[in-house]
Amino acid sequence: MMLSADDPLPGRPRRVLVAGTSGSGKTTLARRMAAVLDIPHIELDALHHGPAWTPRETFLADVDTFSAGPRWATEWQYSLVRGLLAERAELLVWLALPRRTVMRQVVRRTLLRRLRKEVLWNGNVEPPLRTIFTDREHVVRWAWSTHHKSTLRVAALRERRPELPIVRLDNHAAVERWCAGPLRAASRQ
Repeated sequence: MMLSADDPLPGRPRRVLVAGTSGSGKTTLARRMAAVLDIPHIELDALHHGPAWTPRETFLADVDTFSAGPRWATEWQYSLVRGLLAERAELLVWLALPRRTVMRQVVRRTLLRRLRKEVLWNGNVEPPLRTIFTDREHVVRWAWSTHHKSTLRVAALRERRPELPIVRLDNHAAVERWCAGPLRAASRQ
């Protein structure tokens, strides 16, 4: 069931996913929703990235453990766990932002993290900016080349789980309206 920013939620969700391309704001929204719904936020990047950006061996087991629990909010990413999370979710919120918005956000975030030498997960920092041009999997290039895939994934999920409420948010105004309206109302249920 596809919902807009103004449609009420069918109940108080306890297991929530946030979909969108890299840099769309999934983690920010998942954290915000978790606070409103009083449920834990589990950041998938923190579970996935080990030192030197290597995938952690316990990633799948860690996701399986937390997602078997009764309450959580997280990002819908990483093909290894996307199916598992989708089967256990009670709500998916889709940040269907335009490519120009996502690119502005991901470039800004990447620049700030690099210039500040911000330590991310398990001691990692953004690589030198020149790697935008040399690394095919650099987050900025990744966001550009995979932007269309969220639409395909959400469509496939709707086929597989037609009963799953999916909230589509197309811009920042819709995000704010949804958080202040339907999300806040569902938190009181």
